[in-house]
Amino acid sequence: MLTRNCLLLFLWFFIDEGSASSLRPPTLARGRPGRERPRSLAVGPMRNGAAGFQRVKRGWVWNQFFVLEEYMGSDPQYVGKLHTDLDKGDSAVKYTLSGDGAGSIFTIDQTTGDIHALRSLDREEKPYYTLRAQAVDIDTNRPLEPESEFVIKVQDINDNEPKFLEGPYRASVPEMSPVGTYVTQVTATDADDPTYGNSARVVYSILLGQPYFSVDPKTGVIKTALPNMDREVKEQYQVLIQAKDMGGQLGGLAGTTTVNITLSDVNDNPPRFSKSFFHLRVPESSAVGSAVGRIKAHDVDIGKNAEVEYNIVPGDGGAMFDITTNEHNQEGILILKRPLDFETKKAYTFKVDASNAHLDPRFQSFGAFKDTATVKINVLDVDEPPVFNKPSYVMDVYEDTPAGTIIGAVTAQDLDASSSPVRYSIDWKSDLDSYFDIDPVEGTISTNELLDRESIAQHNISIVATKLNSPVLTSRVAVTVHVLDINEYPPELAVPYETFVCENAKAGQVIQIFSAKDQDLPNAGQQFSFKSTKEDFKNKNFTIRDFGNNTAGIVTKRSGYRRRLQEIYFLPVVIEDNGYPPKTSTGTLTIRVCGCESDGSLLTCSAEAIFLPVGLSTGALIAILLCIIILLVIVVLYVGLRRQKKKETLMSSKEDIRDNVIHYDDEGGGEEDTHAFDMGTLRNPKVIKENLYRRDVKPEMKRGPRAPVSQDSADIRDFIDQRLKEHDVDNGAPPYDSLATYAYEGEGSVAESLSSIESPAVDLEEDYDYLNDWGPRFKTLAGIFGEKSEAQSDTTTTDDTH
Repeated sequence: MLTRNCLLLFLWFFIDEGSASSLRPPTLARGRPGRERPRSLAVGPMRNGAAGFQRVKRGWVWNQFFVLEEYMGSDPQYVGKLHTDLDKGDSAVKYTLSGDGAGSIFTIDQTTGDIHALRSLDREEKPYYTLRAQAVDIDTNRPLEPESEFVIKVQDINDNEPKFLEGPYRASVPEMSPVGTYVTQVTATDADDPTYGNSARVVYSILLGQPYFSVDPKTGVIKTALPNMDREVKEQYQVLIQAKDMGGQLGGLAGTTTVNITLSDVNDNPPRFSKSFFHLRVPESSAVGSAVGRIKAHDVDIGKNAEVEYNIVPGDGGAMFDITTNEHNQEGILILKRPLDFETKKAYTFKVDASNAHLDPRFQSFGAFKDTATVKINVLDVDEPPVFNKPSYVMDVYEDTPAGTIIGAVTAQDLDASSSPVRYSIDWKSDLDSYFDIDPVEGTISTNELLDRESIAQHNISIVATKLNSPVLTSRVAVTVHVLDINEYPPELAVPYETFVCENAKAGQVIQIFSAKDQDLPNAGQQFSFKSTKEDFKNKNFTIRDFGNNTAGIVTKRSGYRRRLQEIYFLPVVIEDNGYPPKTSTGTLTIRVCGCESDGSLLTCSAEAIFLPVGLSTGALIAILLCIIILLVIVVLYVGLRRQKKKETLMSSKEDIRDNVIHYDDEGGGEEDTHAFDMGTLRNPKVIKENLYRRDVKPEMKRGPRAPVSQDSADIRDFIDQRLKEHDVDNGAPPYDSLATYAYEGEGSVAESLSSIESPAVDLEEDYDYLNDWGPRFKTLAGIFGEKSEAQSDTTTTDDTH
């Protein structure tokens, strides 16, 4: 390039010297040419001062230069040359440079226009620089041309290797995966220019990890290359991946990264017992629910794939033992389900299966995922305490039983082969008052003193059995002693019974059912019998009937009871219990005679008995009383209104005082005329009214005492005259005629007298039994007259006797 430029300059100089034309050829500059621009025409004075016009042609202007990055030479790197047609080589033109890196990175020779790079450049740091150049007059510093802008690009070289920014990588893939299973993807980046050459073209390859894995050279995807890789054989793999630029060609730069690949576990292995036979020894004193041994099946898998389930195969030990899994170490823990007894059975042999809880169906074709082992458990003999033949004892004793009476016995025995004798005792803490004693050899329990059920009804004592040859071995049993009640209290009626019998009751009718009670215990087994007293066997009214179920009834022995003759009967009853010794008592039943309806319902018995059967409440009685009071008020008001009407005066006003003339337009026929006037009215003594006053005038003065009228007078005329005289002397009488009625019953009255004064002293004897046939509502009246007749009969009989 430099030789070519020198040749061009030489030819240009030759033509410039040999040509007579005023036109100047274009100038050339060293460097890589850009595009050409025509120079504008310029008219101006010549440098020699001659006047005229001259056509100026613009030369080459370089708008782009290149510079190699990472230049390592000792001299500044030549970039290019700037030149203008106006530069005649007489050093009259000065070149200036401004822009990115002007002066610090790039420099220009002001006279020649040569541009140099002062230091090494890195494209990855800055790919290009934009600068501006201008030619000015060296003397006047006047611009000879407009300022031109150009770019200096840093030409890339392969100075950056590919880098894995995310490395090292970690990945996992399930074990036993097929070939081509995706594992992970790696990515490398190259800082070189991807548009220039192959500097940034990366190719992947695997340096370490074959033949297990492979990598795609273009994408960096890592896959499995070997089938059935087993985690139990090898779990961790380290793969080295290389990324090389220049398309992997020789001379390219390379970078590497490490990929750590782990095979994840799958359930491809069943659990296995370390041995097929386990031998355990268990003391017979082991508690139920305790762990008596441990076995373990190992599973080379991990996590949930290694979880083991243990099961006892049905057989010899299925009923005695159970097995569970320890979640922490997957051991099988044998649990005792029932008590062991060396004397009964000395050994147990059974099989245990171990299997996985989570199976993978892909590997079931490999076979059964379980293992079986045999377990033998030998029961060890232990010196045990005595054993009672019952878990607890219950005994009964009557109160006041004499001291020393045996109430029961307990039995314990030593089941060991030595069969040691057993001694018995009572725990003093359970019998502080020493109510009981026990035979140390036989185990019989007896009383020490009299027992009282009312004080303590139940005693709870603890019996201790001790082996004679090993006193430290003891056992206890609870004994409950119930103190039974003796027959101390006689029976009595359950409640105070009061019953009634109807007057029309029939013979053999049960009128009351009653029962008894007893303070003795227990209540559940008590039996009572009922009967009449010996003195009451001749009772013709009532008797006692025992029903046999702790109840009895009152039965009538005749029909027809008279309340007027006897209202209340007392019936004694003898009650006997079934205790030992039997107790008896006599109770009294009260029977009241009452009137009843034909259906047997109570009608009347007494003031209390009338209301109680009806079931009237207090509110109902109050309502009845209120109704009665209201009726009485209405009657009083009605009577008052009637009297008010009768007291109406003949005068319209007290001030209207004048004579009242009463005209009778009928002439009577005298005393013999009995058709015009009823004389019977004058003979009725009930119409006589004491202190009769005038209705038309209210008298202000009280009348004097009236002389008694003689009813023995037979002369009506004398009586009327006497009354007329009384009225004539009465100053309170009005001064006009009026009619007064004189009621007097004389002899010979048609209605005759109803008075009892002239009745016979002794009535004739009459039979009133027909009133009993009129029904229940006439019972009271029939009773009254019946008693009267009986009393008269008794009086007559007495008189006749005397």
